[in-house]
Amino acid sequence: MQKWTGARWHWLGGLLVAGALAALALIGRPGPAMAQGKIRATFGDWEIRCLTPPGGKEEECWLYKAVAASDRPNTVLHVLVFKSADKKYSMMRILAPPGVELIQALGLTIDDTEMGRVAYRRCVFDACIAEAVISEALLQHLRTGKTAFFHIFFTLEEGTSFPVDLKGFSEGFDKLP
Repeated sequence: MQKWTGARWHWLGGLLVAGALAALALIGRPGPAMAQGKIRATFGDWEIRCLTPPGGKEEECWLYKAVAASDRPNTVLHVLVFKSADKKYSMMRILAPPGVELIQALGLTIDDTEMGRVAYRRCVFDACIAEAVISEALLQHLRTGKTAFFHIFFTLEEGTSFPVDLKGFSEGFDKLP
């Protein structure tokens, strides 16, 4: 039988403290963009959120919705739609959970129409980010569609889809400053 020496107890205690601190950091931690911005208006499940970034002079607003995967309830996708700084075009930013298969890209289907794939631009601690300019064709599908399905993959073979209800999207988009 191996005897626990003072050094081993110290190591075990340090490991337990580190684990406890990590657990505290993760408990109740909001998802990406979830706690950011003040809710200005609600349209169905979509929200307009706004904030003035640190050092910024102008408030930034976006249309926002979060949705959990039906087959993975702890896996959440965040959808943000906003206008460019010069207000000349609109953007869609998708925050996918970490651990996605980057080479597969993010897929989008609206109702029965395949809209294509968008490459992930970067990954940070709690999300991988895909971003694209919203074309007129895509905007029309978002306005008139019932459900957008965002498809992500965790391996080359295993993926999941996030059904995003589009009810309220069009009205919310029209109210974006």
